[in-house]
Amino acid sequence: MPVSTAVTRRTLLAALTAAPLLRSASGPYPIHLGGPIFLKSDDPVELAREHRRLGYSAAYCPEAKASDTAHVTAIRDAFAAQNVVIAEVGAWKNLLDPDPAKRASNRQYVIDRLALAEAVGARCCVDIAGSFNPDVWFGPNPRNLSADFFDATVENCRQIVDAVKPTRTKFTIEMMPWSLPDGPESYLKLIKAVDRKAFALHLDVCNIINSPARYYDNSKVIAECFRLLGPWIASCHGKDLQWAIEYNVHFVEVGPGRGGIDYRTYLTEIAKLGHQPPLMLEHLDKPSEYDDARAYIQRLAKSLGLQLA
Repeated sequence: MPVSTAVTRRTLLAALTAAPLLRSASGPYPIHLGGPIFLKSDDPVELAREHRRLGYSAAYCPEAKASDTAHVTAIRDAFAAQNVVIAEVGAWKNLLDPDPAKRASNRQYVIDRLALAEAVGARCCVDIAGSFNPDVWFGPNPRNLSADFFDATVENCRQIVDAVKPTRTKFTIEMMPWSLPDGPESYLKLIKAVDRKAFALHLDVCNIINSPARYYDNSKVIAECFRLLGPWIASCHGKDLQWAIEYNVHFVEVGPGRGGIDYRTYLTEIAKLGHQPPLMLEHLDKPSEYDDARAYIQRLAKSLGLQLA
């Protein structure tokens, strides 16, 4: 995948020098694998132990509010005791909703979720940039690839980070198939435009596999993401894509190992990063499907000589 002419060698080196996360000089490093659990409990100790029972060393943040300091402290201490990192706090709201009142409400929600991520010591708080689609919060819209969309996203990210001023966590968004940022070059441009140390990246490779060319050559796409964005990758999502053969391009999300995504490259690149971004399984329906996905990652990591934390 060609590098945009907007990203020169000089600007890239300058950006890497200012990166908020550490690029490893050696490795491989142990990978923190995580995913949803299905234990019905509000007890942080029980939840943390269940992650370890399943072989997870990373977790989605249990439900909490930053203002509930006792509960937040209990979560932080319980997961630390089990050596389980809290990978992310989800903040899935449309920051570019066409309705001004909804847009403002959504932004405040994301600010609150970033405050929770900071309080609990999560690696990041994650959202997407949003959409100008009035009906589907993540849906397509021609303006989602416009300069207005990019500029509004820069302003949103700055406002959210500046409202919390986090020092332990990062605010991140994901690349998307039909909205900016839609690839590693455009995300690097966004990082430079936002210009905040607490702004980073949540990497979901499947989100940018939006064409036959990228699907066929997804190994190169993955490598390019890590080459350009490695220092800013705070957490990753783990899933796969199958090509549903019909008279248009249609990729279907499936569990890792059941599609065409090159997990050998994905795991190898994650293991090169000294700040050890977690890999979080998602978008499966049943506990048994997560068991299969987890077992696949464990087998593949072992075959590659990589360690899971």
